[in-house]
Amino acid sequence: MQKTLYSRQYQHMLKLLREKRVHSEVSQAELAKRLEWTQAEVSKCETGVRRLDVIELKLWVEALDGDLSAFVQDLQG
Repeated sequence: MQKTLYSRQYQHMLKLLREKRVHSEVSQAELAKRLEWTQAEVSKCETGVRRLDVIELKLWVEALDGDLSAFVQDLQG
């Protein structure tokens, strides 16, 4: 079984997260500040080097003034 970190669905989620951040005109550094992370951690998540758990995903989406339920609907497309 393929690890989900490398699945097309997970890669699609990362792409959508990055698009939401860019659309919100928030830099990686600004998002990191909102999450109390480093910019490197944000970058590693966006590139798939570091995996996001569901709690981190919720915090990420909310840091961009989004709603997790709406994000999941967008993800399902």
